[in-house]
Amino acid sequence: MDQTQRFDLVVVSNRLPVDRVVAADGIATWRRSPGGLVTALEPVMATSHGAWVGWPGVTSERLDPFELKGGLAGGSFHVVPVELNESEIVEYYEGFANATLWPLYHDLIAVPEYHRQWWECYVKVNERFARAVAEVAAPGATVWVQDYQLQLVPQQLRAIRPDIKIGFFSHIPFPGADLFAQLPWREQVLQGLLGADLVGFQRVEDCRNFGRAVRHLLGYRTQRDTVQVPTENGTRMVRYSDYPISIDAKAFETLGRDPKVRARAEQIRQDLGSPKTILLGIDRLDYTKGIRHRLKAFGELLGEGRIDVGDAALIQVAVPSRERVRTYQRLRDDIELTVARINGEFSTVGDTAVHYLHRSFPREEMAAFYVAADIMLVTALRDGMNLVAKEYVATNTDNNGALILSEFAGASDELKTALLVNPHDIDGIKSAILYAMQMSKTERTRRMRAMRRHVHEDNVLAWAHRYLEDLDRCDGAAA
Repeated sequence: MDQTQRFDLVVVSNRLPVDRVVAADGIATWRRSPGGLVTALEPVMATSHGAWVGWPGVTSERLDPFELKGGLAGGSFHVVPVELNESEIVEYYEGFANATLWPLYHDLIAVPEYHRQWWECYVKVNERFARAVAEVAAPGATVWVQDYQLQLVPQQLRAIRPDIKIGFFSHIPFPGADLFAQLPWREQVLQGLLGADLVGFQRVEDCRNFGRAVRHLLGYRTQRDTVQVPTENGTRMVRYSDYPISIDAKAFETLGRDPKVRARAEQIRQDLGSPKTILLGIDRLDYTKGIRHRLKAFGELLGEGRIDVGDAALIQVAVPSRERVRTYQRLRDDIELTVARINGEFSTVGDTAVHYLHRSFPREEMAAFYVAADIMLVTALRDGMNLVAKEYVATNTDNNGALILSEFAGASDELKTALLVNPHDIDGIKSAILYAMQMSKTERTRRMRAMRRHVHEDNVLAWAHRYLEDLDRCDGAAA
């Protein structure tokens, strides 16, 4: 352990921000993922001698730490793989994280499953992540733990390395205290989170829910944005606050202006038969995203004759997600059956009502979809933020798109000039679609400019700096 390289800033997440690429000759290499989190943190990590700890996405081999080069401005960061075996993926990730916590934290849209074996595996895997971080964190280092898969890491890490500063950020909602109380291991999860110096959430509502859970289930005193956590030596203060995450708005605007992207967008429109209106949904294939609700609304508008298949086409990109989990398998079957019914009833030889694409696309192709779309549909039933909404806004350089946005997505707190809808209200979605189709150019421009201004001013770099600056100011002292 004494020979281990140490780092002043350590980010830890379930997955590493790298993708494994195997060439035709069988040689495997790693490339940097294009996600917003790594874009935000890479410059900070490069100047802070940083490392990223996480699972590399493979279970068949043990991998040594390595340096990942080729980032922004030639930057690089150290990558520390954490090994997981197949049974741990089933029990810790597919099981406890995504069949227990995910539905519970998304207002029971699906029924959570509670299995002691899953919980025991979750504890074990979190301990492994905590030990991996402890081994590479320099004395007095800053550690930033990411998301619901690793909620026990802050407390476990503090027990091993009390010298370091620990932050935690939840990318998904935190449920109301009455829902969270259903979790058999509720106190352990709260104690795990309170091992951090700063607990961050997407929305003010999540902070309120967390504070109530701490008061009601642990009996700890909270005051404004702090929790008084009893310790052997007195009281330690833990701060919690909202930090709505954003995107690299400049990068998406650049894509929106790219001649190749714009040419591809025009080709998409032509391939669809040049309809007057292109509606777009881009989501992970997840029951929280409200895909069935928007399909139902679109199908009813066609059935009522309020829109015509020759004038309007819906593109629905459903990125594969958790395909081995039964709930997701059933969801895919349900959505594909719905698409088939709509197309069978309303499509013609020349025009298809719903263009359903069940696969992922590179960012340039996603940007072309954004540019081509007249209306973006984000109808999440519950969402921590939903960065697709912000990506669409940033890419819409002509200020001529319309965003229909669920009021239950965190992005609705910020993109206030979107057409906000209750995704459970099918008639409300239908009305918003019709309004967006008839909206004047002046109103479209006014609404979009306001949203574009926000995503540029409050971008992902500002988010990361704000969080890390607040974490740096935490000292754990009693107020």
